[in-house]
Amino acid sequence: MTVVLRTVDIPDFGLPVERPAIPAATYEARCATALQRAEADWLVVYADREHAANIAFLTGFEPRFEEALLLLGSGDRRIVVTGNENLGYTPIAGLPGIVTMLAQSLSLMAQDRSEKPDLVAVLREAGLAAGDSVGLVGWKYLESEEWVSERPTFFVPAFVVDAIGKIVTPAALTDATRVLMHPTDGLRAVVDVDQIAEAEWAAARAAMAVWRIVSGFRLGDNELVAASRMGYAGEPMSCHPMFATNDTSGPVIGLRSPTARIPKRGDGVTAAVGYWGGLTARAGLIAEHEDGFLELAKAYFRGLIAWYETAGIGIEGGAIHDAVISTLARGKLRPALNPGHLVGLDEWMHSPIRPGSTDRIVSGMPFQVDIIPVPMPDGWALNCEDPVTFADQGLRTTIAQRHPALARRFEARRRFVAEQIGIAVKDDMLLLSAIPLCLAPFWLASGKLLGRD
Repeated sequence: MTVVLRTVDIPDFGLPVERPAIPAATYEARCATALQRAEADWLVVYADREHAANIAFLTGFEPRFEEALLLLGSGDRRIVVTGNENLGYTPIAGLPGIVTMLAQSLSLMAQDRSEKPDLVAVLREAGLAAGDSVGLVGWKYLESEEWVSERPTFFVPAFVVDAIGKIVTPAALTDATRVLMHPTDGLRAVVDVDQIAEAEWAAARAAMAVWRIVSGFRLGDNELVAASRMGYAGEPMSCHPMFATNDTSGPVIGLRSPTARIPKRGDGVTAAVGYWGGLTARAGLIAEHEDGFLELAKAYFRGLIAWYETAGIGIEGGAIHDAVISTLARGKLRPALNPGHLVGLDEWMHSPIRPGSTDRIVSGMPFQVDIIPVPMPDGWALNCEDPVTFADQGLRTTIAQRHPALARRFEARRRFVAEQIGIAVKDDMLLLSAIPLCLAPFWLASGKLLGRD
């Protein structure tokens, strides 16, 4: 496989301005299905600022500054329990029929506790009662080999677990996180046309934010100045923005936030921006050219090609994993984490791409092509991370009917990648990024991208 560096003009695919809305009926259907699959009288979904994806997926509301619980019960009971500050924020929810209840222990410290200080009392008032069964959703769940006790444990604060435990018996409280987050059967593992449109709005904007950083970099910039070129416009973030550089004295730490450091020619550099629905990351060298780095970048790019050409509807996650691993190994590289994972309102939900995984990709699965190559010499960095979603003919037809401009962007990106990057992406793979497979290894020559000859 011949990979070359050539001048490529990235076209303007069009940047969506208005964020597509999720219909109220969709939120209602999600909640009804989640409660049914939980096989419990109540489904209780925990959320805080960092772990808001599950509640946002079900309601369109996510707490700010404090915690919240979503209670779903029979008879279409939909209750959000939250603290002082979010009482006036819950109307943002797209789920109709929500009742908001105050539980001031969910508020920040020193705020008023005089009205509703007792979470247990609030839960009883909401309708939880002795004899009820409760499925509790946290921000992740444990596999069987991680927890050997007969009693379940939860990725939810003990305060919440204990409060529910004051009302129902231990046997009646089960972990229902899989209902939303299982890598194939979870509600969030397969998304619909409107969720795809919302994700593309975020992914395209995140991609352009990163490209403004890459193409705008100038020698003499400090990291803060370079990162500021992202042009943040208030989009909801799935993670903090990242920007880091370093010389040969140490590694380029990809998760780091920008500092006042002034990088020099020959330093490694990485940048990432993630909004709800997709993250884009790019890493390379602050240089016009460097032969050794280019050869490493080509080896990494071959691993990317293996992902894009192997993945597709019906393909097992283990097959994708093996294709990437074997290709990178020829360049003495390996992925630092899973080479690809499910993405959504949070940056990482779960992943069917694991060693030996027989989980198959199905239509509607949203993925982050997240291949971080290691080992890297000190002062070097490589990354080309973008989101994609898989869609069969029926789903693609629905997208074209409901979101025609979006369908045109998907088709334009596919043509660009085939004609300019040299990769024939399958029809069932939707490219959400505005810079799909555009890897400029040298940031001082960002008009030159890697591609297959």
